[in-house]
Amino acid sequence: MVAMPHTPAAKPTATRKDVARLAGVSTAVVSYVVNGGPKKVAPATEARVRDAIAVLGYRPNAAARALKLGSSEMLGMIVPDSTNPFFVMLAHAVEVAAAERGYALLIANSDASVAAERRHVESFASRRVDGVFLSSVLFEPDLRDLESADIPVVLLNHSAESPGFASVGVDLREGARAAVEHLAGHGHRDIGLVMGTATGGGLDGREVGWLEGIRAAGLVPGPVIRAPFHRADGYRVGLELAASANRPTALFASSDILAVGLLRGFHESGVRVPRDIAIVSFDGSPEAEYSWPGLTTLAQPIAQMARAAVEALVGEGPTAHRIFPPTLVRRASCGC
Repeated sequence: MVAMPHTPAAKPTATRKDVARLAGVSTAVVSYVVNGGPKKVAPATEARVRDAIAVLGYRPNAAARALKLGSSEMLGMIVPDSTNPFFVMLAHAVEVAAAERGYALLIANSDASVAAERRHVESFASRRVDGVFLSSVLFEPDLRDLESADIPVVLLNHSAESPGFASVGVDLREGARAAVEHLAGHGHRDIGLVMGTATGGGLDGREVGWLEGIRAAGLVPGPVIRAPFHRADGYRVGLELAASANRPTALFASSDILAVGLLRGFHESGVRVPRDIAIVSFDGSPEAEYSWPGLTTLAQPIAQMARAAVEALVGEGPTAHRIFPPTLVRRASCGC
């Protein structure tokens, strides 16, 4: 008969009763400390309870807590590309603002797919999260599941008002106008647009603002090149423009991630930025600051947008559409 190796018994999970026994209090007092109420606990008693929790490694049952409070204390967030630096920053800012109010954040990536976005909406609805932030690939997303579950929604990174829903976004049109005005101020008369393509229909505010800026400056519109919001596609466009005989002298790129790809394409092709072509982009991501040359960009006020979105979702702030102005951050790519 083969002797089996000795396996240590699993350490029993500490219960609320164990904590109460060690701290010399009732289980109700433990509950008050863990849940922050509803009754106040004397500081010395609370300290004993917390010491007992630490010694025993007690972890409250999240599911039971949610049932008792009528809240999961969990918020959901859906973004179209979790690898895009802009959405990375936005998700982090939302997570911080939510945590300050006692909420955890679940993040889902739709990969710019309407079908995937729909699945995530359905999943969050079935999980009964307390609210959802949706950065949709559509101008008018399908929110029936969340509405029927009575789960509040904030449309995030949403530049247009959506009646019946709270939304938070940045003024894309004015940002694009400012980009064109800045390039025209450097003497450029041929200003093109590299416009990121989205899954949903509708004209992006950055394209509208670019055209308005061109007309306001009395210029003829330069070329419009459309590409998905990926570095590789910006790189491909950069190579194509470098080889073009009709290359404009300046570009407004609708996102930093496209502009970073453009820079590599131009560098590899011997096109000098900003001497041969100037670039202004949009978003204000860390990549814009640490590219070479540094990208002049319209920076979105991400922390402010995140706070406004969280406040709207948990009922602390206005539930209407809120729009924030971007800020022009001057660096070397435009010739500054």
